Amino acid sequence: MPLIFVNYRTNDEEATATLVDRELSRVFGNESVFRASKSIGPGSRFPQELLTAVRRSSVLLAVIGPRWLEAGSSGGQSPLEDEEDWTRREISEALETGAVVIPLLVGGAKRLRHEDLPAEIGDLADCQYRRLSHRNADADLMGLADDLVKLLPELAAAARSNGYRSPSVPPEEATDGATGARVRANVIKHRQRGGIGNLNGDFSGTFVSEPQGPVHTGSGPLYQAREQHLGPRISSDGGTVNYVADNHGSLNQGTDRNGRPVDGKR
Repeated sequence: MPLIFVNYRTNDEEATATLVDRELSRVFGNESVFRASKSIGPGSRFPQELLTAVRRSSVLLAVIGPRWLEAGSSGGQSPLEDEEDWTRREISEALETGAVVIPLLVGGAKRLRHEDLPAEIGDLADCQYRRLSHRNADADLMGLADDLVKLLPELAAAARSNGYRSPSVPPEEATDGATGARVRANVIKHRQRGGIGNLNGDFSGTFVSEPQGPVHTGSGPLYQAREQHLGPRISSDGGTVNYVADNHGSLNQGTDRNGRPVDGKR
């Protein structure tokens, strides 16, 4: 069942109506958006299909360009003056059935006035409108989709089922399995060449990137030998521990008579 009905005038902004249909179909699903030239199949009864679709829709988007109100006949009358004009009939049906009607003003189209419209669809001038600029079409269409998601629960459900995530929704929170604490699932990208640094934010700690020599993250002096000693990697002699690391240095530490550690000599 269609949720969004795209209303437009053929000689005004038909290409824009196609663009709107494609973007909203991507967000809400192809079956959720009705546009006459797309949705009415060969052999179908045009009037019946149109009226049935608009009566079942939750939202009607009236795509209005600069030529929407232009005279369509030699008599100088607006096409809206014709009671059989389909653009007028679709808007009238949507207003009567209680659908949300949103004028979508394209380019330099001006805001509608009551005196420009037949009384039957005069309420269209009171409906809050949105603008679509072709220079900013991507952002304007995404903003429209986000408005529709927030407007009606059935549209939000259709968008979620189609994999859409609203830009206005904050990052999801996860739960730490060990502590039960709620942790915000942000992605932090940080790159540093060499050295030792502190990374602060939701977590803190010491990190080492691409070390080129001995690394010591505790307290106390750090000793580095000029040459790598041969022999066992770890040896013990009289309480002294000698560790020969792969970074071509050694770390020596002994203990005094009470068993307390003291710094070794180079």
